[in-house]
Amino acid sequence: MADNGIKQITFGTDGWRGVIAADFTFDNVRLVTQAVCDYVISESRKRVTVTSPPRGEDKGEGAAAQMTKNGSSSPDPSPPRGEDKGEGAAPTLVIGYDTRFLSDKFAREAACVAAANGIKVLLTEEFAPTPAISQAVVDSEADGAVVFTASHNPYKYNGLKFKASYGGSASPVATGAIEKCLRKNIAAGRQPLLVDFDEAIRGGSIELFDPKTPYLVRLAELVDMEIVKNGGMGVVVDPMYGAGQGYLREFFQAAGCPVSEIHDWRDPYFGGVAPEPLDANLEDLGRAVSAEYPLGVALDGDADRVSAVDVTGDFINPHRIFALILQYLHKVKGLSGDVVKTVSTTGLIDLMAAAYGLHLHETPIGFKYVCDLMISGDVLIGGEESGGIGVKGHLPERDGMLIGALLTEMMNYYGKPLGQIYADLETKHGVFLYDRTDVEIDEDHRDAILGYLERFNPTELDGVVVDATNTTDGFKFCLADASWLMIRPSGTEAVVRIYAEAGSRTRVEQLLARGGTIIKEALA
Repeated sequence: MADNGIKQITFGTDGWRGVIAADFTFDNVRLVTQAVCDYVISESRKRVTVTSPPRGEDKGEGAAAQMTKNGSSSPDPSPPRGEDKGEGAAPTLVIGYDTRFLSDKFAREAACVAAANGIKVLLTEEFAPTPAISQAVVDSEADGAVVFTASHNPYKYNGLKFKASYGGSASPVATGAIEKCLRKNIAAGRQPLLVDFDEAIRGGSIELFDPKTPYLVRLAELVDMEIVKNGGMGVVVDPMYGAGQGYLREFFQAAGCPVSEIHDWRDPYFGGVAPEPLDANLEDLGRAVSAEYPLGVALDGDADRVSAVDVTGDFINPHRIFALILQYLHKVKGLSGDVVKTVSTTGLIDLMAAAYGLHLHETPIGFKYVCDLMISGDVLIGGEESGGIGVKGHLPERDGMLIGALLTEMMNYYGKPLGQIYADLETKHGVFLYDRTDVEIDEDHRDAILGYLERFNPTELDGVVVDATNTTDGFKFCLADASWLMIRPSGTEAVVRIYAEAGSRTRVEQLLARGGTIIKEALA
């Protein structure tokens, strides 16, 4: 069997990604989907029959484990879905896709593989955002989901995410088991099973569905529609040509909130800009905000990440959004629980959690680590520096659309732009400025860089003492002036990411430049 990029198929921080037609091919998609099917079937056979009432029926009124309009909640997480299925019942997979080139064709091919394996397939009628697909997993009590998306990566990439039965990111154990199935099949020369798509549709093993309406209903349960409606402050939504287009626009229209949307058509090239809501990519959104629409909400390619632009044109990065949502949930909605952040997320969250008396967890980069804590404990909010944030009472999953809706609710509750709300928060806790730069590398340079960083043990950087080196994920140098520099090879792209946070823009730029020098030294 030819390699065709098979050796490169691994599940990184968020699924398998590759370059279309290089390693992300139809042959490889079928191979990976077969491995997913083998895993799902294996787990289904392990399932112990549990007789349990439908979700929520065994709880008293008001005790549902959901964040409601008035912020009431219960700390009990919902159990993994599917446990009430009878032993021997056929597994079910939800399959969805984004707006990327060939995503719909990849999804259709994956559906044919799953149906051939005796798995019931619920396939989205058209492109759909990942959070809506994750919600469909829970609503349909499916065994998981396969989502074709490369999230925020440039247009030449595509990817495959696997979502577990609880609607969140699959654990490292699960993705490791899928990789093991893949290697085993390749070693045995086993070809994926396949059925004809039209025959599967006629036979009912593949069923088309639209996840939008039930997702928007769920969103309306989590957002205070009266505040959104009566505040009078509107929002501009930028889905960045991605799968989130139309969702928030319809939601806000139904809520009676002024809304406008840009970049709301399918463009597999994403307008020539990667669908990542970074400041440099949001010039159009910055021009679109106005007195009528004082908030701009930007979603990444599959709408599970978010950032924002204020009416003044200021970029509200994910660190600030995390802090704002944490404050709003705890101080306004009266919710409590643990706080989870990835190692590359702002130190402001540490200070806020301590001030609120909330326990803080720090994880490696990748929402799957945050998800693990959300499904096993009482977590108020969990997030990462790239804009993925999940909140209590919803899925153990990042949801850029929900966070965008909560930001709009917050703005209307306080009656002032987000920038002013954050300025008030900054007055209480101090100034935290952050930036990140990416350095492109050859794949074969990754090990050399890691080896150098493992040997690199500085006592100071640019004259400031290094208090500690955090190797939770990458190499984070924590300095005596409360600033930090972090260097980490990406888990999804051929780049090294350099992160920095400090109390001034000048200091951030100095740290980023120092990080670039360290990379050059490693390659030399």
